[in-house]
This record gives sequence, structure tokens and C-alpha cells, in this order.
Amino acid sequence: MKTSNPTPGIETAEGAPPRDGIAAAQVKQRAQFKKPNRSFWQIWNMSFGFLGIQFGWGLQMANMSAIYEYLGARADQIPILWLAAPLTGLLIQPIIGHASDHTWGRLGRRRPYFLTGAILSSLMLIFMPNCSSLWMAAGMLWILDASINVSMEPFRAFVADILPEGQRTRGFAMQSLFIGLGAVIASALPWLLTNVFHMTQAVGDTRAVPTTVRLSFYIGAAAFFGAVLWTIVSTPEYPPEDMEAFRRAKTQNVGLMANAREILTAIKEMPETMRLLGPVQLFTWLGLFCMWLYFPVAVAHNVFGANEPASPAYKAGIEWGGICFAAYSAVCFGFSFVLPSLARKLGRKKTHSLCLLCGAVGLIAVVVMHNKYMLLFTMLGVGIAWASTLSMPYALLAASLPPERTGVYMGIFNFFVVTPEILASLFFGWIMIHLLHGNRLYAIIAGGVFMLLAASLMQRVTDPRTLSIQDI
Repeated sequence: MKTSNPTPGIETAEGAPPRDGIAAAQVKQRAQFKKPNRSFWQIWNMSFGFLGIQFGWGLQMANMSAIYEYLGARADQIPILWLAAPLTGLLIQPIIGHASDHTWGRLGRRRPYFLTGAILSSLMLIFMPNCSSLWMAAGMLWILDASINVSMEPFRAFVADILPEGQRTRGFAMQSLFIGLGAVIASALPWLLTNVFHMTQAVGDTRAVPTTVRLSFYIGAAAFFGAVLWTIVSTPEYPPEDMEAFRRAKTQNVGLMANAREILTAIKEMPETMRLLGPVQLFTWLGLFCMWLYFPVAVAHNVFGANEPASPAYKAGIEWGGICFAAYSAVCFGFSFVLPSLARKLGRKKTHSLCLLCGAVGLIAVVVMHNKYMLLFTMLGVGIAWASTLSMPYALLAASLPPERTGVYMGIFNFFVVTPEILASLFFGWIMIHLLHGNRLYAIIAGGVFMLLAASLMQRVTDPRTLSIQDI
């Protein structure tokens, strides 16, 4: 239905959300109408910020273990040095989710957090590759991860806020598309700068981190800020349905203890679908974290035969590990186009279980791959699993959440992502020494086993809404 009146919930001629300054009387009319469907380009615009966010994550995942080794870290020290990523997510995401649920201003509800996180993350991406010591790099990673989480967490709730239920699978799949595209470019940047643009370390440059890695982080900083800014400018938000009730609730939930109580209450009242998805996420991300921790350095040591981080073979192996990460991200990008159709035919539960199985096979198959080009084939399964992990659980979750708690529940859902990462950071160093004997390749295989467990646990989950053609 088309109208010139920008009442919330009624589709205008452009199909855009209403202006941020809409009158409270019009806001109250919103409950009478369904959210309008969005066009492909509107969903594109609202998801585009994830392209920049993934530059931050992609550069970090492909290069931080190597940066640590450049600065003198041992294999058993790497997990604890990665503790920043999951721990900041555990602390920041529920807080930001809760805060964004109770925010409304000139930029809207979620967009103020997009902008703040983008500014801080871009600055940290510039500073990170210039660290001169191990402790400095580890500290900088804490700040970088906290900043990325400030931007990223509200993006999940952003989709649920704006899109009707029938388009949410498509919306989360679009986020997967941009995550895949951003990771392809970010992961491959050091290799591209070396092999395509022929950049080398300048004579007299004694800094531990190679020039190509530093330039990649600078490019990532610009991409992060620019992409998030595009979403902020192009996609306005719906105001609260009842502004007066929203303001009353905001004044009643002031202070740290009040906010903590509300988060704890939300955890206690967690929807059943979320409880069942939790173990699936836990084992999925434990598998992914094993891969991110050790895959690039495993390629350098086990495939390229490098023994020392200072050797040319080590640098070449790390760059090829980035190419492998780019490969699975490219698969994620391509598979995101077909994922909604596959979910429509098989159902979201079966689709996600099948995709996780593909990821498990890909990681376990690494053990028989001794040629660098053959490693690219293992990334096919990983990319399929990655695309589904970034969309299917969130589409299932969004359908079961109360709208007034979408942000805080998306943040709490992150507990099931960061908890296995924290466990791996704290204890995987001991496992590397006493059980895996420092063999980084065995850690990748363990990741495949964890993902296989996640695929089986997915069969316990019930989709809160039966899919039909109109649902995707």
C-alpha cells in the first residue's frame, strides 16, 4: 500500500522507514500496521556496514597470531593472548544491546552505537600494526575488540527492528554476504600487496610487522568507517511504538544495578529456542576459534616448512593462510545468495545442520592436505558453514524474541559464542603442550570435531515458525 503519509508501519512510495522526528501521535498508530517489506537495495544499504566491520575481524583473524609470533610469542602463548576477543564480547555485547534497546535520539536507536564503534575501531586498526612489544599488541587488541563489538552487536537487532519476520532470513543472509565479501578482501590484502602490487619492506625499516600487514590495517580502518557511515546515512530507524511508555521505562531503569537486574531477568526468561540454540553455537564457535587461532601458523609450519617467524617461508605461509581465509569467505559470499532458497526448501534447522556438517568435513580434511592449493578445497566446506552460522541461528532467534528485548537478547546470545572462545584461550595452551605436542595442525582437526557435534545438536532445535514461500 502506498501513501504520502509517513506513518510507521505503512509503506510509503519509497518504502522507507519514517523520519526520526515523527510525532508521538503517529507513533502510536504503528501497532495497527505490519512493517512493510523492503526492496533488495534497502536491505543492501542496511547491511552494508557489516562489510566494514568484517574488515576489522578479517584482518585480525588472519594476522594477529602472526603479529604475536613476530613479536616473540610461543605457540602455547597464543590462546591466552587471544583472550581479549571473547572476553570483551562477553562484557560489551549484552551491555550495548540493553543500552540500545533504551536509546532514542537524533540518530535513532542502534545507529549511535554503529558510529561510536566505527570511530574507535578505525583508530585502533591504525595503531595495532605499529605495536613494538607483545604486551602492547595484546592490550591494543582488547581496545580494538571492544570497539568492534560496540558497532557489531546492534546490527543484529537492527535487522529485527526494521524487517518484517518474512524478510529476516534474507536480511541476515545479506549480512553474511557482506561479511564474506569483507573477509575475502581483508584476508587477502597482505598477499595482494606483496604479489600484485610488489610492495616490500623498505631498507632500514626494522619494525617487526611487515609493511604489507601495516598497510592492510590502514586500508581496513578506512573501509570500516566508510561502510558503517553508509548504513547510518542511508537507513533511518523506526521510533518506539509508544514514545511516552518508552520514556517512562527509560527513567525507571537508570543506574548500573537496575540495568544488571534487567539483563539477569532476561537471562532467566530466555526463550526455549534460544536455550536449544546455545549448545549449537557453543560447539560451532569452539571449532571456528580453533581454526582462527592456528590455521595461518599451521600453514606456515606444516605446509611451508617454516621453523622461524623471521624466515621468508614463514611470511609466505602466513600470506597463504590469509588466501585460504579469503577463499572460505568468498564461498560464504557466494553461498549467501542461495542460502534463503535452500532454507525455504529444507527448513532453517536442516539447512544449518547440513552446513555445519560441511564445515566439519572441511576442517578434518586438512590433515591429508600437504599441497597449498589443495588447502583451498577444504575451505569450500568451511565457507558454507560460515555463511549459515552468520545467518540461520539469528533468523531462528529473532522469530522467538519479544521486540522490546531484541537488543539485550542478541547480546546475551553472544554468551554462547564467547564462552567457548574464553575456554579455548585459557586452556588450549595447556592442551597444545601436553596433548597436541605443539602441532598446530591437530588443533584444526579438533575444530572439525567440535563442528560435527554442533551439527548433531542442531537437530534438537525447533524452528519457532514453520517456513513457507512467503517467509524467506
